[in-house]
Amino acid sequence: MNIPNKITVSRICLIPLFVIVILFDFGWGTMELFGADMPVQHFVGALIFIIASTTDWVDGYYARKYNLVTTLGKFLDPLADKLLVSAAFIILVELGLAPSWIIIIILSREFAVTGLRAILAGEGEVVAASQLGKIKTWAQIVAIAALLLHNTIFTLIGIPFDMIALYVALIFTIWSGWEYFYLNRRVFVNSK
Repeated sequence: MNIPNKITVSRICLIPLFVIVILFDFGWGTMELFGADMPVQHFVGALIFIIASTTDWVDGYYARKYNLVTTLGKFLDPLADKLLVSAAFIILVELGLAPSWIIIIILSREFAVTGLRAILAGEGEVVAASQLGKIKTWAQIVAIAALLLHNTIFTLIGIPFDMIALYVALIFTIWSGWEYFYLNRRVFVNSK
């Protein structure tokens, strides 16, 4: 368990804190931030989510810089991302901040790619996240943060950046999912 893997585990450990802060009413009231009215707990939850998300970059950078890339890290890192992002997307639907049909597509892709990774792992292959997969993850993180922060800043100029970001995340989610299955199609072509 090296330092990058410990950072990844810390991201997983922040998920319950994020969920509790967002979903349980602590009576913190509401606030206005750059034209957006939101419950304080959404703001605090967004900060926890953003901190947890940045650990994705930190653990990857540290692992590459010090040559600490491990099979465990290749497994844990995308798992931590999926757990954090899935929890956030489900919460956004529950709060009425994101359309369920988009989230169903996004989560379906995540389950499908996880299944593909499991099949490949059974054949002794560990598939690291592709560049397109990393872009997808960051597009999702930006969309989630914008939605949790109730489109703050952009509300002032009347641009629905949060929804635009969500649609961009949807496009990258579908595209990167297609790429994973296309590049690994031999698993299905050669299956008996």
